[in-house]
Amino acid sequence: MKAFFSTLYPWLSLLVRRRAAFMVGSLLVLATLLSGLSLLGLSGWFITACALAGLLLAAGQPSTLDIYVPGGGIRFFALARTVARYVERLYNHNMVLTLLADLRYQVFGYLTRLDAASLGRRRASDWLTRLTADIDTLDNLYLRLLIPPLVALVATLLIALFIAIWLPGLALLVAGVLVALWAVLTLGFTAWGFRQSGQQVRDQGTLRNLVLDQLQASAELSSYGTARWHQAKIDALETRSSSNQRRLAFKGAMGNALILLVCGLLLIMALRVGGEALATGRIDAPIVVMILLVVLGSSEILAPLPGAFLKFGASFQSVLRLDRLASSVPVETATNTPLPAGQGGYDVLLENAGYRYPGMLERTLEQVSLKIGAGDRVAVTGISGAGKSTLANLLLGRLIPTQGRVEVAGRMPCDVAFDQRASHFAFLSQQVDLFDGTLADNLRLADPSADDAKLWRALDQVALADWAERQPRGLSTPVGEKGRRLSGGQARRVALARLFLRGPRLVLLDEPFAGVDAETARHLAKSLDRWLQGRTAVYFIHQVDDVSLLPGLTYSYSLDRGRLTAIGSDHAR
Repeated sequence: MKAFFSTLYPWLSLLVRRRAAFMVGSLLVLATLLSGLSLLGLSGWFITACALAGLLLAAGQPSTLDIYVPGGGIRFFALARTVARYVERLYNHNMVLTLLADLRYQVFGYLTRLDAASLGRRRASDWLTRLTADIDTLDNLYLRLLIPPLVALVATLLIALFIAIWLPGLALLVAGVLVALWAVLTLGFTAWGFRQSGQQVRDQGTLRNLVLDQLQASAELSSYGTARWHQAKIDALETRSSSNQRRLAFKGAMGNALILLVCGLLLIMALRVGGEALATGRIDAPIVVMILLVVLGSSEILAPLPGAFLKFGASFQSVLRLDRLASSVPVETATNTPLPAGQGGYDVLLENAGYRYPGMLERTLEQVSLKIGAGDRVAVTGISGAGKSTLANLLLGRLIPTQGRVEVAGRMPCDVAFDQRASHFAFLSQQVDLFDGTLADNLRLADPSADDAKLWRALDQVALADWAERQPRGLSTPVGEKGRRLSGGQARRVALARLFLRGPRLVLLDEPFAGVDAETARHLAKSLDRWLQGRTAVYFIHQVDDVSLLPGLTYSYSLDRGRLTAIGSDHAR
């Protein structure tokens, strides 16, 4: 049990920061429930009192009844219930969405600190599942597993205290039965649905990957004649998941039936006790009716519990998956090696460096030796799969060499603090990451303090200023999700403009002129030449078709099957 709570604690600790918001949300739920019960009980009392007063008057007996105070109370509780329910839904959902946003920010931070080998062990859809589905599942943890049971206990206590004003014995009975039912619906239903709801999360993750494979690799599946086998695998998993979901729904229905049964029996007991008290004159008939209706309405405070706690296993599985992600992130400590202060580029040194990805038989890089002086520019050519990306990740500190030594400014890049690497290293990869925002939003990811004039200068450097000026909204032009409103060449130039807004001292450029025409490439080369003055730069390209596009180049190397050789130079070993 201790390990169970220690697993959940880091994700529940976020509530400590927002404990005031959590308590306000709980009070709003309690106010909604109590308003509903008060409306039900007071309405029953009022109707019964009016009926008895009418019967007495019809029998010729004197009778008086103040209809204004209870009538006003009924209107008040009706309005309070409506307003409280609306505010509660608005407030609590906003609170939970804010919590989930905090979690996504935290998990995204974990992902950015993983090295390339760790990221490569799983597909992109798995990481996306962590950011979306797993965190969305925690919605159940915060909104349905914490607030409702707490409110139910408090409401049960208040109901018992209310009944104790007239019938203390019945109050103890109601409190005992409702607390016992609360324990069954929380602890009991957690155990009853834990395995199935956890399996549901695992099945959905697997099913999501299989469907993506079916869509993205349909040509390969057809070529190898495995499309039907793969589809049958999807169908079988979907059938199992649907069956599991039906079983969970059945258990939820059984929980609701249990609530109605117990509350129905409790109502019968309340009717008997109230009837005896009425017969002995210890209580009036309207009060008996009010107590009975309050007991009947007590089922409402327990109704959310079965469905929520049956899905506790799903929330726990999501927490476990997020914990595994968090534990795989290297811890940044105060002993991380700082980079030297000052201006200019960094020197780079590789001595017999090599790297083998986990599970691979051969090394991707083999005894790579390379020396780059501060401010030099180097080109590394090679076909796809030659190891250029691995070499880039070693220089960025995103991979740790499995043999040899890699140094930037005399430091192992992987030992340098993450924030320093982010400030002083820059990598223009072939994959362009643009977000669904405006052109200015995407540029300011590199420099949040940049004014519009600085953004226009950066766009001019990449030959996009004229295009942006022709757009009706200028810098506020939306680029679309993943930059889909831009062409491939435009998106790449936006990424390059983002690079120009930064001040790194080591710059890695992977095919910087891909997707642009010859004239634009020459413009970009001139802009790069000016911007790279004093910085250390490494070009990763397939081949050098036009040397004029790489001005100031110091050395050229060829990378083939993980081995680096010099091209027309004696400076590499």
